[in-house]
Amino acid sequence: MNIFKKAYCRIYQGVFRLLLPVLPYKNPKLLNDSREIAAVLKDKNLMKPLIVSDKNVLSLGLGDDLFDELNKQGIEYAVYDKTQPNPTTDNVEEALKLYKDAGCDSLIGLGGGSPIDCVKAVGARVANPKKTCNKMAGILKVRKKIPLLFAIPTTAGTGSETTLAAVITDSQNHHKYAINAFKLIPSYAVLDYKMTLGLPKGLTATTGMDALTHAIEAYIGRSTTKETRKYALEAIDLIFKYLPVAYEDGQNIEAREQMQLAAYYAGIAFTKSYVGYVHAVAHSLGGQYNIAHGLANAIILPYVLKDYDKHVYKKLDNIAVYLGLCNKKDPKKKGFDIILNKIEEMNAEFEVPTKIAEILPEDIEKLAKHADKEANPLYPVPVLYDYKHLEKIYYDLLAGNLND
Repeated sequence: MNIFKKAYCRIYQGVFRLLLPVLPYKNPKLLNDSREIAAVLKDKNLMKPLIVSDKNVLSLGLGDDLFDELNKQGIEYAVYDKTQPNPTTDNVEEALKLYKDAGCDSLIGLGGGSPIDCVKAVGARVANPKKTCNKMAGILKVRKKIPLLFAIPTTAGTGSETTLAAVITDSQNHHKYAINAFKLIPSYAVLDYKMTLGLPKGLTATTGMDALTHAIEAYIGRSTTKETRKYALEAIDLIFKYLPVAYEDGQNIEAREQMQLAAYYAGIAFTKSYVGYVHAVAHSLGGQYNIAHGLANAIILPYVLKDYDKHVYKKLDNIAVYLGLCNKKDPKKKGFDIILNKIEEMNAEFEVPTKIAEILPEDIEKLAKHADKEANPLYPVPVLYDYKHLEKIYYDLLAGNLND
């Protein structure tokens, strides 16, 4: 990256960091059971929510308690269940039409990151009916208040229940982009461990590694605060302790509760401190090939950390010291190696692939440019890369050159 672009990126990031204390971030109010939503709706005189989910979540019965309580309280509702794993602009427009046609007055996202991202985008469209999702992509382009929004995560990973971002894929050109606005932070987040008890092992693993990626990228970036570092470290500690347990024993209540808390903490951390090139690359692959976001992050994370190399020695060593895996007197490279090895060992245990075979060489330049555009200047990464450098990461991912 040339010196002028580097200067622009760092100045842009520096301004955002200076503004952090005065920006209107908020943490959602926490509920412990989806059935509590009905009482909140009645208290606010809202009587017809749109519930955005997907067919798999509903087929598992994860919405049954919510539906039963809404019915018991005489609250009508509409359900949109066609959300795709990487929600599209078509999903948003279909759900928006249902919201209007059914006369809805509030929103509930039930599922993993995809339904929650989709319902946020629906809220943005309700508040800004003349703006398409594409026109709201980027930073702070949603300024009007959206309908009251509840987020019920059924995975422990995305942290979408805490964040200001809705990540959407354009149905026409397959580009994946984020709508970032404080108005999109849910008013309520429901951390109900029962929602995650039925998660398959593979989804438990990849969503958990998604949360780990959020926490690590938030921690190693250059726009951290005392608060975000605290939440990131706590999330990393919980994930290392409880993700293997949840993976092996999906009915372990303590592990499920702690993983939901970890995802929530990681979400708070990266909402304020942002993410990095792992996410930029993952978003491009999700848009182009529909690769699940958590899986992409799990595969990409060790590649990017190795590429950062000495630029993250100190911060990964800080993580290792916090976890009690080494001490402050050890060389910084030791802590870096310990954390990197831990990530690779977890990926191996969870049978996460070491490469992404779907990547087509002829797509790499376009993918790298898309990742470059997403990340720069917004993401306060440890070291700045242009699209040419990012191309190498895609080629390594295609070939599986993790240890080269």
